[in-house]
Amino acid sequence: MNYRRFGRTNWSVSEIGYGMWGMGEWSGSDDQMSLSALQRAVDLGCNFFDTALAYGDGHSERLLGQLVRANPGKHLYTATKVPPKNRQWPSRRQFTLDDCFPPDYIEASLHTSLKNAQLERFDLLQFHTWEDSWLDDDRWTKKIDELRSQGLIHAVGISINRWEPWNGVRAVQSGLIDAVQVIYNIFDQNPEDELFPACNAHDIAVIARVPFDEGTLTGTLTKESTWPAGDWRNTYFVPENLIPSVEHAEDLKPLVPEEITMPEMALRFILNNSTVSTIIPGMRKIYHVEANLAASDAGPLAAALHAKLRAHRWDRQPTGWSQ
Repeated sequence: MNYRRFGRTNWSVSEIGYGMWGMGEWSGSDDQMSLSALQRAVDLGCNFFDTALAYGDGHSERLLGQLVRANPGKHLYTATKVPPKNRQWPSRRQFTLDDCFPPDYIEASLHTSLKNAQLERFDLLQFHTWEDSWLDDDRWTKKIDELRSQGLIHAVGISINRWEPWNGVRAVQSGLIDAVQVIYNIFDQNPEDELFPACNAHDIAVIARVPFDEGTLTGTLTKESTWPAGDWRNTYFVPENLIPSVEHAEDLKPLVPEEITMPEMALRFILNNSTVSTIIPGMRKIYHVEANLAASDAGPLAAALHAKLRAHRWDRQPTGWSQ
């Protein structure tokens, strides 16, 4: 495992981290399987774990707490998120701070997360949705400073709405946050336009999420793919999205070198960008952990292949199904 500097925090984090959404509430999740996969990740050098209060109503946070207590001699960086008070994902322009993150609510949410995980503090507290217009209301920054002074959190970050990387540039430039979490993958390269240059200029850490485009970039989806009732992917992969997503993935398959898999290619594409501090693929099984973490040892892609993949940039606009 290779490690990267996490912006101005100076943390040394594994460049392949762990996204814990799936084990919180997706269909097919099993706690023992999840804990085994999490421990395998620690054993292989992963030290950055991203969860949220909304993931299974704290279930994922409880699993993270168990993992931390099972590894007392290791510093595992813990990151969670405050869900918007109105429980609306993604955020919308008309939402105010009081709609989503009033100060007392931020504090109450953090204490709930700490209780779930049975931890004394989180290394990183993130806003699960974001609007740059909230910078005009300084009540959230005062509350964050208060929580930090109490030793309940070390750093603060934002999670940027799907396909809206521009809606976080002001926050980066403000100097009020330490990290941004944004969708970045072979298709979604638009954070490179404005967000990444701002992060470089202000020494802000970047957490790359959705490296496999919710599964499209694993190359396993078909136009007939379905999921069990209640699985979030049924609401995301509506025909309007599933069909073109599979078609875009099929266009990539001829570029996959014989010696690697499509998921490995997707991860290593992201590793080519030095602005990224860590990538957080969702993983629920040991073999996923072993395959994904091995991408770090393999390193970035060859320049020629990376250049070909850049031509597959796919600019999309938020719509009703793109939560």
